[in-house]
Amino acid sequence: MSILVSILGLGFLILIHEAGHFFVARVVGMNPRKFYLGFPPALVKTKRNGIEYGVGAIPLGGYVKIPGMHRPAAGDLDVHFGRAVEEEPSLRRPVDELRQRLEDSDYAGGRDAIARLAAQIDEARLSPVALKTAERGLVDVDDALAPDAYWRAKTWKRVAVIVAGPGANLLLAVILFAILFMVGGGKATQTVDEIAADTPAAAMGLQADDRIIAIDGRPVAADEIAERISGSGGAPLRVTVVRDRKTIDLGPTAPEQSNGAYRLGFVLRGEGLGPAESTWQAVRVTGIVTKEIGASVGRLVTGDGRDEISSPVGIVQGSSEAIEQGADNYLWVLGLISLSLALLNLLPLLPLDGGHIAFSLVEGIRGKAVAREVYERVSVVGIAVVLLLFFIGLSNDIGRLGN
Repeated sequence: MSILVSILGLGFLILIHEAGHFFVARVVGMNPRKFYLGFPPALVKTKRNGIEYGVGAIPLGGYVKIPGMHRPAAGDLDVHFGRAVEEEPSLRRPVDELRQRLEDSDYAGGRDAIARLAAQIDEARLSPVALKTAERGLVDVDDALAPDAYWRAKTWKRVAVIVAGPGANLLLAVILFAILFMVGGGKATQTVDEIAADTPAAAMGLQADDRIIAIDGRPVAADEIAERISGSGGAPLRVTVVRDRKTIDLGPTAPEQSNGAYRLGFVLRGEGLGPAESTWQAVRVTGIVTKEIGASVGRLVTGDGRDEISSPVGIVQGSSEAIEQGADNYLWVLGLISLSLALLNLLPLLPLDGGHIAFSLVEGIRGKAVAREVYERVSVVGIAVVLLLFFIGLSNDIGRLGN
């Protein structure tokens, strides 16, 4: 069950990402053609104001289709209509007319040529595969020639639409962190909240709701408890608590080393912060994590940090473990994953959002579009890097699961 919740949580983050693209695209005048919960094929769908809304059969995340992500090229026509022309040679003339319009950058005339080609395709006798491919090509080319096509928009609009995806994930992370700080993830108290199983704390008889007042006979404040235990160097400790209005001495019990520090194995209850302080702490944590993720990417470039990469398999595994530890832990992890998705997508690689942002800025500075061939070559490099990172993360996750 926890694995299912983890998968749905990851899908929710992807949906939030796509929703960011969708709503900002509408605001700046690029009318998306489709918006799905999940991925196509559609289980149910409806069309309103020219936008197809649907629920996809693959229940992971969401899908948004923004028209004309790339300037249409004459070479695209061979992919879309090549088979149809082979089966019905009479279609060659309208296809060549459309090709000439694209080569001449006559986009208004191109849409007229699309309409004429569509009429002849309706009358032609084509195989189901050729007909389906041609019909998809008519829609794609017509969208790319439309006035609201992405590639025809001003630079700031294009950047805004692309930034909105990672921005939505970033905003969600901050909101989740702020909520957690408000409901008890802020200032630590002296009261024990949870005891981990098979730990020194469990062995010494520490219980939830105990209030720790001293360690080794020395009074201790809430913010000193972890430091006092870690500073013991592993020596046995006596813990004095107040339980049901009675003072009880527990131990002595030696803490165990975990993640570079000595710990007894309990969690202190947090005290919720106010909205303003919670928001500030959420922003601060976001900045710290962003810095650490940036440092890990830098280590990866220099050849280190390979073991820090994880694939969706590891993400689901970590999320499911967090779910078993409680809702608060899972929401912290979900916020961290959302932030990681935002930062990953901002890498300047196609087909990631960062690559589209970089190309939009370059085209804005140059005052003209980058050649389609350049897009395709850079995309090949970007896809190769993304696949490499995926397989490194997958091998890491398989190794962790094996251990």
